Amino acid sequence: MNSKYSALKEACYQANMELNALGLVVYTFGNVSAVDRDHKVFAIKPSGVAYKKLRAEDMVIVDFQNTIIEGNLKPSSDTRTHAYLYSQWDFIGGIAHTHSLYAVSWAQAQRDIPIFGTTHADHLTEDIPCAPPMSDALVQGNYEHNTGIQISACFQQKNLDPREVEMILLGNHGPFCWGNSAAKAVYNARVLEEIAHMAYLTLEINPKAARLKESLIQKHYNRKHGKDAYYGQ
Repeated sequence: MNSKYSALKEACYQANMELNALGLVVYTFGNVSAVDRDHKVFAIKPSGVAYKKLRAEDMVIVDFQNTIIEGNLKPSSDTRTHAYLYSQWDFIGGIAHTHSLYAVSWAQAQRDIPIFGTTHADHLTEDIPCAPPMSDALVQGNYEHNTGIQISACFQQKNLDPREVEMILLGNHGPFCWGNSAAKAVYNARVLEEIAHMAYLTLEINPKAARLKESLIQKHYNRKHGKDAYYGQ
């Protein structure tokens, strides 16, 4: 692959293949992108290409204005959402979008995922937010770009920090996750699906299950992410 973006395309390709290997996508659902901040471009999965046929050279290079810089295939239909988030949040290095079963179920129920247990608290100290369904005006406008607006607006309304909460559900739609790399975005997508599954089962067993108490939330988060972190497995 003779391209100055070869490493970026390879990172994006590997992340997309991991999304598939982890069972987070069905058929061609979902996508991952990886950003190159120096060149202000990102690589993203092409639209409608089956994973078994996907190659690193197929990844499409796009700038933050949604102009195709390199690639012969059509980029993912969610490209404008990725571009918006990269332009708004300069600290993220990769974005993953899936239609995974339990995360989507919570999104369709239009519910935040409560922090019920220490597995959730190992990764974040907040409930996983669910953004309200998009208004008709935004749906009928530049839909994918406006999906990015929907995400950032939810973080502003709930006073959440996207550096700390690297995932969101979109009402009636599904999850977006991000991180400092495409690989971390995929990791977060898998964590989100597991937490969504656990939370669903928790409420099935006990519909009145209580939120995890604050002392345990802080203990579990800080032992993994705090200045004196010591936990890893």
